[in-house]
Amino acid sequence: MKRIMDFIWPLVGLAAVVWSIDLLYKKLKLEAGADPAVRALLDQGSVWANVKTIASVIAAKIVEIPPHAYLLCALSTLVAYAALAWYDRIALIHLKKQNGISWFYIATCSFVTYALSHNIGASVFSGGMVRYRAYTAKGLSAAEVAILVALCSFTFAFGTILLLGLVLVGEPQILGPLQTLSPWFAINPNVARLVGFGLLAFCALYTLGSWRHFKPIQFGHFEVVYPRLPIVLRQYFAAPLELMGAAGIIYFALPEGSPHFFIVLGAFLMSFSAGLLSQVPGGVGVMEAVFLAIMPSVPAPSVVAALLVWRLFYLILPLVMSLPVVLLFERSQLAQAAAPIEPKAPV
Repeated sequence: MKRIMDFIWPLVGLAAVVWSIDLLYKKLKLEAGADPAVRALLDQGSVWANVKTIASVIAAKIVEIPPHAYLLCALSTLVAYAALAWYDRIALIHLKKQNGISWFYIATCSFVTYALSHNIGASVFSGGMVRYRAYTAKGLSAAEVAILVALCSFTFAFGTILLLGLVLVGEPQILGPLQTLSPWFAINPNVARLVGFGLLAFCALYTLGSWRHFKPIQFGHFEVVYPRLPIVLRQYFAAPLELMGAAGIIYFALPEGSPHFFIVLGAFLMSFSAGLLSQVPGGVGVMEAVFLAIMPSVPAPSVVAALLVWRLFYLILPLVMSLPVVLLFERSQLAQAAAPIEPKAPV
């Protein structure tokens, strides 16, 4: 059975590559088709003609952004993905499994994991299959990989709660414009600030539980063990760093005179979280709606262009770069599975 699974997993990985390429094409076609005239061309053209049309539309939208802004966007992307690799490192330290696993291996695994899961959305790739394949090859058990995935997910959620709490305390009026999207956001700024303090109180309670070694929280036969304080302190740095790096891509791609970074960060936190909850890959449509509502003073084409640059740097380029890595890894695993088993020497 093990040898059969050794052949099946590479085939699953290959299917993931094909699916990702198809998803990449559909996402770019959706972005370019916002213009009715372009949509008509895409509806009538062949795949190759559509690829050329999409490329010309993307070039026209992003050419107005100055070169130094692209450099800052690229640096923000590096910061974000480096922090995501730190998520995995933190989880491995929590499991006491960091020895023997290099930073390069962790960074590569994390990069491929998030490049796929950010684009595909809620699927077997969302922190699961890639890490399982990579870390079981380094000796971790399936249960340990599950804990690693859960802790990485919590680190992201912790950073979102922490930063959103700070945004609501500092800019409680940010929820007001979102009333156009849902009446649930018709919240008085004072109430919004209280919500922000509540989110920060949750972070403080989590830290206190780690510091004072609270007993694990029990859910039937499952229990949640508080990470020790050194782990929590790392989460305080890694999670905000990743989120601010990702939001920085949008901030630097916006034109001069746009709202300050704190507003952009708040819009990103709410829109990206909403995109994850709605299971929309890349938050297509959801992020545009939130950003346009929160920043009505910025021309809509500029907002859409900035989000397109964000998807290019944070989603599309990492996805393109990750596909060869998946193919090479699965090829090596397939070669190992196909290798004949040497008979044991007689005793």
